[in-house]
Amino acid sequence: MKNVGSEATLQNAVDRLNAVRREIAKIIVGQDDVVEGVLICLLSGGHVLLEGVPGLGKTTLLRTLARALQLKYSRIQFTPDLMPADIVGSMIMESDERGGKTLRFQYGPVFANLVLADEINRATPKTQSALLEAMQERTVTSGTTTHELEAPFLVMATQNPIEMEGTYPLPEAQLDRFLMKILVTYPSREELSRIVERTIAREEEVPEPVMDRDEIHQVRHVCRQVLVAPHVRDFAIHLVMATQSDHKESHEMARKYIRYGSSPRGAQALVECGRVHALMRWRFHLSVEDMGAVLRHRIILNFDAHADGQTPESILQAILKGVSAQTSAA
Repeated sequence: MKNVGSEATLQNAVDRLNAVRREIAKIIVGQDDVVEGVLICLLSGGHVLLEGVPGLGKTTLLRTLARALQLKYSRIQFTPDLMPADIVGSMIMESDERGGKTLRFQYGPVFANLVLADEINRATPKTQSALLEAMQERTVTSGTTTHELEAPFLVMATQNPIEMEGTYPLPEAQLDRFLMKILVTYPSREELSRIVERTIAREEEVPEPVMDRDEIHQVRHVCRQVLVAPHVRDFAIHLVMATQSDHKESHEMARKYIRYGSSPRGAQALVECGRVHALMRWRFHLSVEDMGAVLRHRIILNFDAHADGQTPESILQAILKGVSAQTSAA
């Protein structure tokens, strides 16, 4: 009976996630990896950083997700003159009928379930840190009062890889707080054709609500039940340590091209994201193949890597291949 219950729970969770993806597909053409990555971050309780040129549907994706999940959505356009109070809120003075003065906290746009931080690298470091503190602690402090952010809470930050003039790149310590960094690429010819067809269509598709906050928490609970075998856990640990150039278990590519390797958050991200990925693949156990690209923003390359044309993806692919070979041999 226990197995039947597990199968039924798995079936229910996967059906709900597939329903969300179908609603998103009504609006978003292609970008399957991006959609899956955002869902994984939402169910893992983390945040996602999207890097891509304008016009690839990043804003539309989060707005559509909010409608399908019946969650509160807010968008913050980051600019150099944006202040921390414009994000988290501020104290305002109010007058009552008798002329008395009282202070009241005016909630900022960060008090939402899905927050789009558009072009986050255009704001000053002070403003960036205000958002990243809310991401990490899930709270906002004003004076002596701490306000809790309502769960689920997902920040999807975007940055443009082309225009670097007048930007403030995120420091590595702040980048590490994002659970995943996803590269948004151009659509294929077929996908672009479908986008144009939808543009000239007379009727616009509208996503229907298919989940709510309680159901999201239920699916999150199911994700935490995905089993992690000791050898899979050790693989995640070995992979992270292989990126650390000053460690005895480091990969030769790490010693040659990586200045700073992944922090322990990388191992946590591999397991947490892998659990959700396994659930999406109809499995109640974590596999090595479920561990996706959650380390690309957690390693810092040296000058030799840039000179030799290496990228975080190429280096991590080589390290992953080497660790897999060592694990298989063991």
